[in-house]
Amino acid sequence: MDQKLQILLDTVKKLIRRGAYPNLTNVVAKTHPADIAHLFRYLDQKEQRVFFNLIEDSETAASVLSELDHGTGAQLLEKIDTETITGILQEMPYDDAVDIIRNMPEEKAEEILQIMEDEHSDEIEELLKYGEDTAGGIMATEIFSLREDMTVKEAVAALQEAKDVEMVFYVYVTDEHNHLVGVLSLRNLLTVPPSTRLRNIMTTDVISVRTDMDQEEVAHLVAKYDILAIPVVDEGNKLMGIITVDDVIDVMRQEATEDMFKMAGASEEELLYGYKSFKIARLRLPWLVTNLFGGVITGYLMWRFKVTLKEVIALISFIPVITGMGGNVGGQSATIVVRGFATGRIDFSTLRQVFYKEVRVGLIMGTVCGTVTGLIAFFWHHNPYLGLVVGLAMVTAMTVAASMGVIATSFFKKIGIDPAIASSPFVQTANDITGILIYFGTATLFINYLR
Repeated sequence: MDQKLQILLDTVKKLIRRGAYPNLTNVVAKTHPADIAHLFRYLDQKEQRVFFNLIEDSETAASVLSELDHGTGAQLLEKIDTETITGILQEMPYDDAVDIIRNMPEEKAEEILQIMEDEHSDEIEELLKYGEDTAGGIMATEIFSLREDMTVKEAVAALQEAKDVEMVFYVYVTDEHNHLVGVLSLRNLLTVPPSTRLRNIMTTDVISVRTDMDQEEVAHLVAKYDILAIPVVDEGNKLMGIITVDDVIDVMRQEATEDMFKMAGASEEELLYGYKSFKIARLRLPWLVTNLFGGVITGYLMWRFKVTLKEVIALISFIPVITGMGGNVGGQSATIVVRGFATGRIDFSTLRQVFYKEVRVGLIMGTVCGTVTGLIAFFWHHNPYLGLVVGLAMVTAMTVAASMGVIATSFFKKIGIDPAIASSPFVQTANDITGILIYFGTATLFINYLR
């Protein structure tokens, strides 16, 4: 946080503690909505509610809510009267208002929609029909389009009269039935004779998405083609809305955050629970239990190799190294593949190359680490065969771990389970088990030389 925002945060916290609400109202009035929203991540729930309730202007409150995550926004609105809520929601873009309503209790949401008995309610109810994480769910429906039979002069006049619509350098062209047939840039309109028909200058190869496309795929398309907006059409190619680059940035941030939470075995819901320890523990526990059972299996395998361990007690020195390094390498590979699937850089057509690359990397790192660890084992316990066993086990375990990170992540992706959730605990557990099997299996083969 920069110095200006830090001073603002300290001031806000101090005024809330003192109950100096008139002074706090003045601070709110002079602060940009984006800065107000930024402060919310450093305030607890009580401070957030006090701060938000002091925003007197509905338009400012709407701007702040648009910058916050939708779960937090819904919580802030739940505690105020319904009429005030509807007044704020009517000032918001429809797609943001829909996301707020989705996060509210069902009864409260229905009550709000009943009060909003006008064109706002119709637009919002239409957007509520689409899935939350689809193109239809995040699109803006207040769009501007032109008919293909219009002249450039008529188009420019229509542009000058357009208000309260999403329009980012592109103008979409439709036929008489509102089917998307082309796209124009504003530059196109300004560099041709006024009598030119739009159908003669528009680009007909339009990049568009269906209303049911997943928002993450939409983000990939926008990033791939480096465009500022993308139109949304229904199954009949009718223009339904537009998704702008600011919405795409929000999607990318949301998906990245979600993936990081999942790979840590946690959930973004934890942010909503604040300091409720039992609820947070309940969210994290399933993934810890997975590792717990993996640890028990690892312990059982060590027990099965108790004769080998008893014969060569020095083997115990390197158990943490073998399992730990395997887990680290497997985790790295899994993270790379999860991120690759999320960004579109990896798909099943390129998976073979990714697999061989990770195996080579694992082999190189295993050779280096195995050589170092083998030498340490030799000089520590004065047994060259122990060094050989430790070195071979390290090379094999790290190579297997690297391949496991790719295979497990791809498998979960293929069967429809989110790899960000499942791959990390599975890979960690699997590599502990395979590491122990490889280590003690190798030691058993060389048992006569290790005594």
